[in-house]
Amino acid sequence: MNHNPYNKCMKKYLLSFLIILSGTILAEDTVANIFKVNYKNQLFMDVEVALAEAQSELGIIPSWAANEISSKADIKYLSQKDIDKEHKLVRHTLVARLNVWKRSIDKDAAEYLHYGATTVDIWDTVLVLQIKDSIDLLIDDLLEIEDYLLTLTKDNLYTYMPGRTLGQHALPITFGKKTSTWLAENRRNIERLQHVQSKINKSGILKGAVGSYLGLGPQAIETEKLMMINLGLDEPSKDDWHGIRDIFAEYALTLAIISKSFGRIGNELTLLQMTELGETEEYLGSKSVGSSTMPQKKNPRGPGDLLEYSRIIPRLSEIVLDDMINSFERDGEKSDDELKQISIVTEQMLDRAKPLLKELKVNKQKMRDNLNLTNGLILSQRLTFYLADKLGKDTANELMHDVAKFALENNLTLEEAALQNSIISKNITKSELKNILNPETYIGLAVKQAQLIIQDIENKRTK
Repeated sequence: MNHNPYNKCMKKYLLSFLIILSGTILAEDTVANIFKVNYKNQLFMDVEVALAEAQSELGIIPSWAANEISSKADIKYLSQKDIDKEHKLVRHTLVARLNVWKRSIDKDAAEYLHYGATTVDIWDTVLVLQIKDSIDLLIDDLLEIEDYLLTLTKDNLYTYMPGRTLGQHALPITFGKKTSTWLAENRRNIERLQHVQSKINKSGILKGAVGSYLGLGPQAIETEKLMMINLGLDEPSKDDWHGIRDIFAEYALTLAIISKSFGRIGNELTLLQMTELGETEEYLGSKSVGSSTMPQKKNPRGPGDLLEYSRIIPRLSEIVLDDMINSFERDGEKSDDELKQISIVTEQMLDRAKPLLKELKVNKQKMRDNLNLTNGLILSQRLTFYLADKLGKDTANELMHDVAKFALENNLTLEEAALQNSIISKNITKSELKNILNPETYIGLAVKQAQLIIQDIENKRTK
C-alpha cells in the first residue's frame, strides 16, 4: 500500500465524488466488477491453473496433479470469509488464498500448487488480466460514443456557427466541423487504448524473485510462454518489468489523456450552454430542477461532471507514474489500488458522456443568429482578401483595420462602414459586398473536412 498523505487525500476525495455521482447498481459487465474480490479470486485461480497446466505439458509436474488443481479452480472453493480468517493468521494475501484453496484439493496434488512461482508473479499477472479485460470494456464504451459523435457530426455538417479563438468571434465554421474534432480525437483514444493493450497482452510474467527465473527450472522461459498462452495472453516480453512498472504507467497515462479529451468536451459544452450563447443544451428530462431557488436555471451537469473526472483521473495517474521509481530489482506493489480506481473512474466518465452526447440538443437557429452578433465583422478577413487583389495585401489589411474600428465605434454593420469608405466603395458594388458578407458562403473546407473524418472512421470501423 502507498502510505503517501497525498495518496490518502486523493482516495478520500475520489470516494466522495464516486458516491455523489454513482448511486446505481453495477451492471454485470463493468470495469467495477472486474476489480471485485470474487472476480479477482477467480483470476488468481485461473493463473495458478495456467501455471500448473504449462508445467504439466513440459513434464515438470505430474499431469494428474495439474488436472486435480484445474478441476478445483472454482470460486466455490475460495470463500472470501475463509480467506479473511486465514489472512489474520498468515498475514499474506496470496498464501491465505493458497491455504484455503488447498483444503479442497487432493493433498498430493496440492504439493504442486504454486510450484516455483512467487507472489508478485501471480498478482502482477492477475492485474494484467484485469487491465486487459477493462480495456476491452473501455474500448466498447468509446465505440458507442463514436456512434453518437458520428450522428452528431453528420446531422450538423451545415449548422453554421461562429468559430471562436481566445473567446472571441474569429471566422464562421459549422457545428459539424467542431464535433468532427471530438470524433477524430475519440478515435485516437481508441487507438491509444488498443496500442497499450498490445503491450499489456505481453506483460504476463513468471520470472521469479529477482526476475532471473530462479526456482522455476531450466524450462522456465517455455513455462512462462505456455502459461500466458493458456491465459489468452501473448508471448510475454523477456525483460523483467516487475520493478519498472512502465507498462502500468503507460496505461494510466493513456486514461489521463482520454480524461482530458472529455474534459475539453465538457468545458466547451458548459460554455456553449451559457445564457449568452445558448447554442447547445443538455437534456435532463422534463422534471429536472436546475436550482432550488432560481427556477429558470438549467445547470450543465453532465459537462461539469466530465470536467471533474478530467481532474481526478490525471491525479491518479501521477500516483501510478511514481511507482516507476523502485529500488534495485523490486519494491512492493504500491499503486495497484490506484490502477483499480483509475479504471473504474474512467468507465464512469464514459458512462456519463454517453447520454450527454446522444441526447445533446443543438440550437441551430441560435448558432446562426450568433454569427450576426458582430454585425458582419466576422467576415472582415474575407473582405480584406477581396480588396487585396485590387489594392495590395498590406494596403487592404491596413484599410480594413480602420474600417472595422470605425464600425465598432459608430455601431455600424461592416457593410455600412465599408460603403462609407470612399476607397472601398470605388472597388466593390453593393451586390458584391452583400454576397461577400454572407457567412454561409465563407466556411472554407469545414464541411469537406468533417466528411473526410467521417469517411476515415467509418472505413476503420469496417476493418
